[in-house]
Amino acid sequence: MKMIHFAIIAAGEGSRLKEEGVDLPKPLLTLNGVPMIARLIRIFADQGAPVVHIIINNHSPELRAYLEEEIFDVPIRLIIKDTPSSLHSFHALIEANPDWEACCLTTTDTIFKEEDFASYLQGFRTSVHADAYMGITPFIDDESPLYVKTDPQQNILSFQDQHTEGVQYVSGGIYGLRKNAIELVKRSVEEGNTRMRNYQRDLLLNHLNVKGHIFGKIVDVDHLKDKEMAEAFLLEKTLS
Repeated sequence: MKMIHFAIIAAGEGSRLKEEGVDLPKPLLTLNGVPMIARLIRIFADQGAPVVHIIINNHSPELRAYLEEEIFDVPIRLIIKDTPSSLHSFHALIEANPDWEACCLTTTDTIFKEEDFASYLQGFRTSVHADAYMGITPFIDDESPLYVKTDPQQNILSFQDQHTEGVQYVSGGIYGLRKNAIELVKRSVEEGNTRMRNYQRDLLLNHLNVKGHIFGKIVDVDHLKDKEMAEAFLLEKTLS
């Protein structure tokens, strides 16, 4: 079985949180007292990551210092690069790691429960014919969700900007990718794509096998109200 490499995109500006008075880099925003990026690193480590690859931008010295000075349960490989989009950030991660044959990628502000993620990883490992294994959820709280049409076996049939009848899920921003899907990132960027959603459409246009894995709920933290929702969501695990 191919090793899964774990990566985090933490290169965004967090502009909406800044407008609401948050002076920290977005990945350092705390959920129940724990910085979002530290929580994600811990989850990756607990799920067997031998190393966690992280890309950040040049405008977050506080985040860089935190990642370089904090002691985590797993080594951190840091890339510092300004990129115009999350797809370009992913491309930079791949360029720095050309030997990747399978990876699990997400962004810092994608909040899920660890037990759900463990189930997702197990599904990714056993779905050996899936070129891409995407986290999807029926819970919609994103400002501009990417709707995901699936068949009864959770094969993904389309990625849509608009909701249509029968579509139950949206993209959760959790990407499990194997070699064919990883190699497509470079082509997608060279063709002028700047968004992860267009890359996801490229997967289907190139006839790759794309499957979905259902998470009951994934919270995307873009605003302070999302932080409150995410904190309550994570505490549900403790109380249940």
